[in-house]
Amino acid sequence: MNHADLKRVIRHLFVTRWHVDRAFPPDTLRATENAIQESHRAHIGQIRVAVEGALHIAALLDGMSARARAIDVFSELRVWDTEHNNGVLIYLVLADHDVEIVADRGVHARVKPPEWEAICRQMEADFALGKYQTGILRGIEQVTALLKRHFPPQQENLDELPSKPAVL
Repeated sequence: MNHADLKRVIRHLFVTRWHVDRAFPPDTLRATENAIQESHRAHIGQIRVAVEGALHIAALLDGMSARARAIDVFSELRVWDTEHNNGVLIYLVLADHDVEIVADRGVHARVKPPEWEAICRQMEADFALGKYQTGILRGIEQVTALLKRHFPPQQENLDELPSKPAVL
């Protein structure tokens, strides 16, 4: 294990549920849920948010990246299970100070990686300043703008995925 990997493992060992609760208190989680509900009225896409403090030690020792974990969470939360293949996961892992966006194939075909990357970097910048609520709400707003462009609203916009953020 190299020095960078060891530092990452130590960082993950010291991020607890307390850190998650401090960054995403009940008010922030409610504001996030409300923003997702509002977003779902504007398009037929589906947004899901997942917040994780740290990865399990076994995943770290196997070298799992935040991106790989985000893909696992995308599957675990069944974000792929939407009628139009238009689910989007915004995944945060606090120990890595990383934001990953994973989009289902219907969205992936229309939205290019640099667009997702720009949203992630902006959110990470807000989080680095301790502005977690600002960052998550801005991220949802930016994802909403992309979904509105590619998946405009229909008469009946169904919420196929829960709006409540998953705290892992």
